[in-house]
Amino acid sequence: MHGPAIAVYGATGHTGGFVVRELERRGWPTLSISRNPARPSDDVHRPWRCASCEDPDALDEALTGLAAVINCAGPFLDTAPALIEAALRAGIHYFDVTAEQRSARQSIATYEEEARARGTVVLPAMAFFGGLADLLAAEATRGLEDIESIEIGVALEYWHPTEGTRRTGERNTARRLVVAEGMLRPIPRPAPVREWIFPEPFGAQEVMAMALSEIVTIRHHIAARSICSYMNTAPLRDIKDPRTPAPAASESGGPSGQRFVMEVRAASVDRQTRIAAAGRDIYAVTAPIVVEACVRVLENPPARGGAYAPAQLFEANGFLAALAPQVQLIRPPDAGSAGAN
Repeated sequence: MHGPAIAVYGATGHTGGFVVRELERRGWPTLSISRNPARPSDDVHRPWRCASCEDPDALDEALTGLAAVINCAGPFLDTAPALIEAALRAGIHYFDVTAEQRSARQSIATYEEEARARGTVVLPAMAFFGGLADLLAAEATRGLEDIESIEIGVALEYWHPTEGTRRTGERNTARRLVVAEGMLRPIPRPAPVREWIFPEPFGAQEVMAMALSEIVTIRHHIAARSICSYMNTAPLRDIKDPRTPAPAASESGGPSGQRFVMEVRAASVDRQTRIAAAGRDIYAVTAPIVVEACVRVLENPPARGGAYAPAQLFEANGFLAALAPQVQLIRPPDAGSAGAN
């Protein structure tokens, strides 16, 4: 028997809907919280509250008596501070699914001290972007010393962006950052383009540097001289095209047909490693990632509260294994000799 409910803020959005269904699949009592005062017609059988991030009193009321809140409502630069502060006042754990570097960086830096004092967890970027790469990087660098580089490559068949993704792109105009010579630095302009040979079914792809929240989370707990991430260029053209349609779940409410591969390559002076993860639908796969994190914290709370990167809280290999079958790990047999292409 589970305890108090887990709230999903932004539950009526595309990603939030996947998160609500994943919590229900796992038997957790769930509360949907919307920014819109009009109750959604397809959510009439679920407990529901409304609270704007501009109304602290409404947020306090909405989070009363809960175990945790999962924030799926972007742009997170706007929603994360208000929700984290409300969660801290309520004494509950906070999780979000941001891909925004500035939001993840601010959440970790700003709320570490208060979260520790209150014994609660603040865990941003626990999603396909951010969390999955962070866990893969921790696994790829396990046992490596004096790490020279960590590279993340993402290949998507296509990218049908949500309304939230488009709003976030408009809101987040800051230069994207990578780690170079051990320091956070802006991606050069124009962004570097190169070839990356992914596991099948993608193979050789043209990729462009496009750093998201994983740079911030990885740097928070892994020292490397350089950390950079790339994405194949076809889906980047999709999100820039206003004619690209919004994503749609399958008829059963499950993931769409969009396939992805995320590969992490790490190198020290004398050794190179790599590991990859494959699956379907970057929005749908975020649900098992963030729900697994939330459930693990509730069932086995860390020794102390604080603001964390994913692999600071969870042993990477076990967590990644728990994401099957939605995420399939690919461990090349020749990983010790694998290098960047």
